[in-house]
Amino acid sequence: MKNIIGILVIIAAMAFVSCDPVEKRLDFNKGLSSVTDAEISNYIKIEQEIREGKKSNYFKFTSDGLKALTSFQYGTGKVVGTGTVDFIQCFIVTGEQEFIVTVKNADGSEIVKKYPFSVDECFNVAPEWALFCGTGSKTWTWNDDADPDCYGMGDVFADTPGWWVPAWGGDVDALEWKGATMTFFAVGSVLTKNRTDGSTVNGNFSFDMEKKYPLYDRSLGQLYTSGTTVLNGNAYGGDSHWKGGPVNVYEIVKLTEDDLELIIIDMPDGYEPDNQGWGQSTHWIFKALD
Repeated sequence: MKNIIGILVIIAAMAFVSCDPVEKRLDFNKGLSSVTDAEISNYIKIEQEIREGKKSNYFKFTSDGLKALTSFQYGTGKVVGTGTVDFIQCFIVTGEQEFIVTVKNADGSEIVKKYPFSVDECFNVAPEWALFCGTGSKTWTWNDDADPDCYGMGDVFADTPGWWVPAWGGDVDALEWKGATMTFFAVGSVLTKNRTDGSTVNGNFSFDMEKKYPLYDRSLGQLYTSGTTVLNGNAYGGDSHWKGGPVNVYEIVKLTEDDLELIIIDMPDGYEPDNQGWGQSTHWIFKALD
């Protein structure tokens, strides 16, 4: 999440690691004595940076000397380790926010504490966050106005999937088809799919507007999901290069307050869209509900 956290320099004496919203697994420190609830406040410190006289979305974490594996969970991610991490961007929305600090002792015992803060203004937030999540969360559904349809197979340069669509041949999960929605949450970078049978599926998302499929100037950047996909997040299938499997990396070809259009390029390795012209892709076309 280049625009959100940035690159942290890890000093050898410190063991902090900055993570994406999905926690990376770290081994417990072995042979250390357990830390009690009463002792935690002697080590844990969270400092908020004041910018332009306002409480900002940048925070510093300190747990020097704490002999246990410690994690600081915040709005868009988590840092894990012991030591000090200087001010990093933690939230992308203003208002009342919360850190969840988890201390895991070598004996397996765990202590969880919550630390509330208020954010007056968010600095250096990528504008795409507001497009995906609005002021905190935003719900999207299939764009019924798309012609010929909002999901299917088409050319990499087409605005709609004009070759094959579900109305002609299936290849769609009915629980995630018309009537289903998905919600992007800023806090925790959570993606929730609300299926037509009332069930939900939760995962996480991120994006990088600096990355794109090579030699494909139509792409604005890439959307990534983990633990789930977007609605019916499978390549179209059939004889597809992707063989109809789930997709977790999408090219963003349109992103506004009202419209979200994604594709995956379903061509053999080495395909160069801007040099070789037309190519097969799967399209997803959504509209905002709120």
